Amino acid sequence: MQMLNDRVLVRRLPEATVTPGGIIIPESYQEKPMSGTVVSVGRGKLLDSGKRVPIDVKEGNEILFAKYTGLEIKLHGEDYLILSENDILGIV
Repeated sequence: MQMLNDRVLVRRLPEATVTPGGIIIPESYQEKPMSGTVVSVGRGKLLDSGKRVPIDVKEGNEILFAKYTGLEIKLHGEDYLILSENDILGIV
């Protein structure tokens, strides 16, 4: 899937299901991970002047993002998240 403009397609990284003390966390209590791997990036934001600002992340980067951002989609049986570059907090 090719992203447009400043959009980024992310595959969430799996969250730990066991605490450091060995307690198993039930799926209903697990929080959605706030990190993932970049799968696809757009060409960058298009300014009013027609100039394009390139995106700082690239495919394969592991990133951190805010908890309640992006659009969740299912593609070929896998869950993905579409984010704007502004939703990305940092590269790990």
